[in-house]
Amino acid sequence: MQKKTGSRNTRSYILCMVLTVAMALFTTGCKGSTENQTASTAESGTTVQTDGAAVGKGSTVFPLTITDKDGVETTLEIHTDKATVGEALTELGVIAGEEGDYGLYVKTVNGITADYDTDGYYWAFYVNGEYAQTGVDSTEITEGDSYSFKVEK
Repeated sequence: MQKKTGSRNTRSYILCMVLTVAMALFTTGCKGSTENQTASTAESGTTVQTDGAAVGKGSTVFPLTITDKDGVETTLEIHTDKATVGEALTELGVIAGEEGDYGLYVKTVNGITADYDTDGYYWAFYVNGEYAQTGVDSTEITEGDSYSFKVEK
């Protein structure tokens, strides 16, 4: 008796090709859905914005730069009618934290959490490139000023 290996090999080859194509389509489909997203909600309740996004509505506009612990920068253009940076960013879901003795203790910025109590990292707040002398929730928005958050240890 002879074995018919030719048809078995052909079926295996076709099955392998179908699986390869299916994996390629699945991978491409997943990649496209995340790249086209401009904002998503993080686990912390903050909204994750993509670099260069204009966020909010209002007559006051200011730039916000966010630098994570790996040095990756995300720059946002914030539009608001709020008086302080903290009010604007909290309302838009860009920052989240806890109220403490000294005001808002920011733990999450743009979906990235830095909690000194758990990992030794914290969010430092800067105005015009210098360490802020006031908390984010008491810093008045000033036309022409730039604001930033950086993860520091």
